[in-house]
Amino acid sequence: QVQLVESGGGLVQAGGSLRLSCAASGRTFSSYAMGWFRQAPGKEREFVSAISWSGGSTYYADSVKGRFTISRDNAKNTVYLQMNSLKPEDTAVYYCAGRPNPLATTKRPSYDYWGQGTQVTVSS
Repeated sequence: QVQLVESGGGLVQAGGSLRLSCAASGRTFSSYAMGWFRQAPGKEREFVSAISWSGGSTYYADSVKGRFTISRDNAKNTVYLQMNSLKPEDTAVYYCAGRPNPLATTKRPSYDYWGQGTQVTVSS
């Protein structure tokens, strides 16, 4: 079992930056692929980014490519999402997700564990 807790959300102006963190409990974190998803009001939860167990493979939604960077520190059981050049359309609740598989995927049903989410609001 893995428990995930996100932090780092907040209110930022367009063009600004935020770094989200996701702290995981459990000794098997390093064998898990991790992902970030987001859900805006009235919309489906969508894929943002994912990273393999080693950090060697990363994936991004087209809408965030070049602006967001995912990384992980297995010694700290933490995965990060650095978000730069934020836009109002990035406003959403951001969720961290984990799957007990070393390979990352963009598919939401493949993730077994979810955090409670952290709100990101980008003002224009």
